[in-house]
Amino acid sequence: MTLSAGISVPAEAARYIITIQDMAFGNAPTSLRVGDTIVWQNKDIFKHSATARGGSFDIDLAPGKQGEVMLKKAGQVQVFCRYHPTMKLTLEVAKGSVK
Repeated sequence: MTLSAGISVPAEAARYIITIQDMAFGNAPTSLRVGDTIVWQNKDIFKHSATARGGSFDIDLAPGKQGEVMLKKAGQVQVFCRYHPTMKLTLEVAKGSVK
């Protein structure tokens, strides 16, 4: 006998790639959850950063390099580039448990 009503199964954490190119962040992934990882890839010829307002992460990316961050809090995360302040991105992170 299998009981499944009312039982919540933790979701697997996901990995997403956000590419930085032509002086812009790529699109923000949808369905981001706490525990997911974002890989930031700099495919531009300039140095960039992926910096969260509030200090939850700050990744420095030389041309051709990548870095990653695991999302630890639910809510809206405003991201900008320290070197090019007009480059901005908003991440929407939902609550959710992961394995």
